[in-house]
Parts: sequence; structure tokens; C-alpha cells
Amino acid sequence: MKIIDKLISAIILLFVLLSVLTSCSTKKEALPNIVFIMADDLGYGDVSRYNPESKIQTPNIDILYSEGVHFTDAHSPSAVCTPTRYGLLTGRYGWRTRLKRNVLNGFSRPLIEKDRITVAHVLKNTGYTTACIGKWHLGVGWQTKTNRVYENEVPANEVDFSKTLTDSPNDHGFDYSFITSACSTVDPPYVFIENGKCTALPTEKMENNAPVVTFGSRPGPMVPNWSNENVDPTFVQKSEAFIDRTLKSDKKKSILM
Repeated sequence: MKIIDKLISAIILLFVLLSVLTSCSTKKEALPNIVFIMADDLGYGDVSRYNPESKIQTPNIDILYSEGVHFTDAHSPSAVCTPTRYGLLTGRYGWRTRLKRNVLNGFSRPLIEKDRITVAHVLKNTGYTTACIGKWHLGVGWQTKTNRVYENEVPANEVDFSKTLTDSPNDHGFDYSFITSACSTVDPPYVFIENGKCTALPTEKMENNAPVVTFGSRPGPMVPNWSNENVDPTFVQKSEAFIDRTLKSDKKKSILM
């Protein structure tokens, strides 16, 4: 297995900000391309450029270090997923929200306020097209079978998976999204969500003793033939496809990804 594949399998979140400059002045340089990948539990010493004795060699990341910009003094707003993502997107401390500890789950209500400006909004207003691909883990707007609204968490058996989400990355500055609502291989529901719509209906259930269960997957709604092993490769394929589509739409446009 290639090193990059090993890295991909360790990444829970592939967070891609892909943008296209809609107009460009001849007096102004094109904006840079950006791919932002957030890797949970990746330490400073895990990258071989920073630590030659790392148990996992990272030659491709090392090339980025050599040919691009690198930082040696960085700080995370939290040691866990949800508040880190909230801080990254909003520039605001995650514990200022209703979430005072721990993280959300796949059925939690949205944490980002409707009127909160995100980095995706900023990029979009600058003339870019933005995309979020990977686990979201910031709560989504599940609709219920009875139209009942829950304040913090929607019971799994109340969710109507056939309905469009009332809140998704598309409502927070992203033009395209392909996500799971929480930890992709750990938290139910086990279903991909594309632009606020489930790509299939979770008509089955992840069981504790099911052969498909790996990485401590919790029981809950699951689409037929769900495979934890295929989650990260699917995120990569969707990212590549989006980049290709954007490139072909207008080759004269600069890309921020």
C-alpha cells in the first residue's frame, strides 16, 4: 500500500475548499490554489519532515514542506473534532456555542448559527466556488417524520431520510458538499449526504456483531452494502471529480482548492 493511501485511511476528515475565480484583472495576480485537509490525531512528530524517526514516512507531505509554505507554531482550538471544526470555519472559540464539552453526533442539531460568517462565505464573496468533502461533524438539519423540531438531538427513529436537510454545509458558504453527518465510520447514520440529500436510504442497521463493523462503529441506521473501508476512497474520488469538473468548466479561471 502506498504511503499516501495509508495517510488517507487515517484521515477522518477530508475538508476541501475548492474555489474558482470568476473574473481576473490583468493587473492582478491570480489567487493561489488551496487544498485544506484536516487529519484528526495527526501529531507534529508524525510527519517525517519534522521527525525523521516517525514510524510513518510522509514523502508527499515532505515535498509540500520543501516547495511551499510551512508553519512551525500552530495551535488548535480544541483536542477533539467538533469544536476544532467550528473554530476553523468561524474563527470563533467552539465553547462559546451551546456545546460546552465533548463533540456532537450524527443526529445533533446544527451548531453553526444561521447568520454566522464562515471562511467559506469569505472565499465565496471573493469570487470563488467552495466545496466541503468529508465528515461534517457540526450538526445538520434532519427533518422528522412528524415535523417535530428537536432542540439538540433528533432520535434516529424520528428522522425522515428521504427529506432534504434544512441545514447543511451548503447553508454555510459551500457551493457543493459531499459529507457524512459525523464520524464517517463510527457514528450513525451510515450514509453519504450530497448537497443536503442522502444518496441512499438507510434501510438497514449497523449491528454490534456485524462483520462490517470496524473501528468501533456504533449501532444505528445504515444504507445497504455500506463499507467502512470504502469511505475515505469515496471522499477522494468525489474530491478529484469536483476538481476535474471545475477545471473543465473554464480553463482560464484560477482555482482555489
